[in-house]
Amino acid sequence: MLDILSVRGLTKQYPGFTLRNISFSLPKGRIMGLIGKNGAGKTTTLKSMLNLVRPSSGNIEMFGHNFFENEEKCKQSIGMVLGEIDFYKHKKLSSITAVTKRFYRDWDDNAYQKYLTAFSLDPEKRVKELSSGMKVKFMLALALSHNAKLLILDEPTSGLDPVSRDDLLELFRQLVKDGERSILFSTHITSDLEKCADDITYIKDGKLLKSAEKSKFIESFQHLRESSEDTALSLEEIMIRSERSSYDI
Repeated sequence: MLDILSVRGLTKQYPGFTLRNISFSLPKGRIMGLIGKNGAGKTTTLKSMLNLVRPSSGNIEMFGHNFFENEEKCKQSIGMVLGEIDFYKHKKLSSITAVTKRFYRDWDDNAYQKYLTAFSLDPEKRVKELSSGMKVKFMLALALSHNAKLLILDEPTSGLDPVSRDDLLELFRQLVKDGERSILFSTHITSDLEKCADDITYIKDGKLLKSAEKSKFIESFQHLRESSEDTALSLEEIMIRSERSSYDI
């Protein structure tokens, strides 16, 4: 199966924190959840992958190309939603879109209009009138409207109500259905992973604990059970028990 994304030995050093030797691969047509508690290194991983912060070392391949040598070309096929990005609060959504679309050769106005309708977004509204959940939906509409083959999303369901979250996760499943698009998204909401992730990458204190297909990921942590339970651990239990233990892989 062709990998749409390959991360090898990604390292980023900050005073007081180091992201160490992160490696994983994401095949075409799959959804990977990047999980870890706040401060574990999820956002640093995504930013370093995209060269938004310069990694100390490591190699990134996207679509079979070295990302750092082909950054502009690769980014034409990436849709990004990073949680801390905000827009000028008094601008209309239509004005922001008019600027954004100029950067993408394959911008699709029909797709954009479809997502505006699906997300109940009014292009004449101003950013200041949007809830946090609606801002996420607007950023997703932009990310999905230029034929992106890889979606990289940082906490995309944060701030959404349960119904909107489930709708978004269902949209993720539909987006990868044809096998041509993949999604990497970070989250601390384990139910999101249980509902839609094919693969899970788990980071703790800047180090990779495990990256595997979801069922194999869960199996690998079964020894964390505290009794002779017969049932498998949930993802939430895995996170809680591994975070309070010294367990490492």
